Amino acid sequence: MVVQARKYQAYYTKSNPIVAHMVNLLELNGDEQILEPCAGDGAFLDELIKHSSNLEIDALELNIEAIQTLSNKYHFNSNIKVRETDFLNDTILDHFVSKGGYYDAIIANPPYGAWRTIEERKRLKEKFNGLYAKESYTLFLIQSINLLKEGGKLSFIIPDTWLSIHMHKQIRKYILTQTKVKEISLFPSAFFPNINFGYANLMIISLEKNSNVQECLNNTFSIYNGFKSVEELGCNNSSHISKTQLSQKQVLNNVDHSFILNHNESVLKCIQDSQYNIGDICDCVTGFYSGNDKLFLKVLNKEIRNSKNYECVNKQSIQYDCSHNDLNGLSNNKCYVPIVKGGNTKYWKDDVWFMAWTKEDVAHYIKDKKARYQNSNYYFKKGIGVPMVSSSSITAALIDKRLFDQSIVGVFPHDENYLYYLLAFFNSPSCNKLIRTINPSTNNSSNYIKKIPFIKPSPDKLSEITNNTKVIVEKIIKGDLDILALETKNNSIIRSLYGF
Repeated sequence: MVVQARKYQAYYTKSNPIVAHMVNLLELNGDEQILEPCAGDGAFLDELIKHSSNLEIDALELNIEAIQTLSNKYHFNSNIKVRETDFLNDTILDHFVSKGGYYDAIIANPPYGAWRTIEERKRLKEKFNGLYAKESYTLFLIQSINLLKEGGKLSFIIPDTWLSIHMHKQIRKYILTQTKVKEISLFPSAFFPNINFGYANLMIISLEKNSNVQECLNNTFSIYNGFKSVEELGCNNSSHISKTQLSQKQVLNNVDHSFILNHNESVLKCIQDSQYNIGDICDCVTGFYSGNDKLFLKVLNKEIRNSKNYECVNKQSIQYDCSHNDLNGLSNNKCYVPIVKGGNTKYWKDDVWFMAWTKEDVAHYIKDKKARYQNSNYYFKKGIGVPMVSSSSITAALIDKRLFDQSIVGVFPHDENYLYYLLAFFNSPSCNKLIRTINPSTNNSSNYIKKIPFIKPSPDKLSEITNNTKVIVEKIIKGDLDILALETKNNSIIRSLYGF
């Protein structure tokens, strides 16, 4: 697989075992009408031809260089029709969609994250009303399903983030209710030659179009994982390959209709049965960004991590203990305010970063298109900061009379009596199990935090955890890190509340 022009975001399928496996998943008889919506240099076409010379194949491509390659390669084969087009904006294909589908089978390695203009995105949003996502491969997936005949089969290779990422929630629902998933195989992106995605691994999904919603929901399918080599794809009987069986109804009932794998049954039951979630009892919001941190952000000293490109703040210019009255900026000589940034620190972050906060600065942040003066009603309030991205376990630190930046999700309880209880909860193994089940990635965005179950403690347990956590914070502020005993007590209480 080689990288093509950024515009097309094409990663051509050069792995013969992957190509062969994906074609096998189509279960072809030999006389089907086939679509390859992003044909590239013809890897899938070559494999399809091996199966049968009678297949009628439409090979579509947007890249003119690829079109020339395909035309030269298959000019002798009257069963393969090569056409230059934008798959997502093709009137012929739209006509087929309006007629309820046309193809018996569709196979593709669609583009990932292909660039679109603002106008193009607007048109696609209207076209895929309620299903649009800023990701090309999912739009290819929807359009392909729409182009299938009833009972038509699809085989796609896409990033595995599709299984759980919040952005694709409605697309998962659509697939679970409009198709029967046949199987999913998960494997490292490194199985493709010369490619290794940093943000995701890959998956092959095969499915069958079905307009009977009840039949779809009753369908059971398998997810395979643990492949050690690309040659093992399709050979699912090795002892090191895990198999998870799921019903589509089960997946539909999960949070965000996510495909939850390797779950603990008690954790999953807690998520599914919870009466309240964090989003019911807290406001969860993203923080501030100046638009130009190198200009407006200063650091306490050069010993601070990642401080190389920042100037040191004049300590005399720092305004501590800010309040809601300071939202419009400061007018005295103390013109810098503490800001909490990301990083995996539990319970308390020292004041080491400071944001310029004169009235002129704030006016600039409000007007500047690059800045994010968002959710300002929560600036300088007492709450909990959860880093948007965590390296391993979720962590949380107290926000009090400080600003918080956009790498932080600010969690603000409606009832402040729960503040320290929630601070302990977010730093607990129980919370980590919950959010990693909801979202297996290290992304802790507000959409996922809101969905974490909340179990109300008894007054005695609330008081005990609150007091323990206050002592933990006080100790850390003083430089005393002897907090293990108190933290263990808190975690034990929380574990008993949540059941794991």
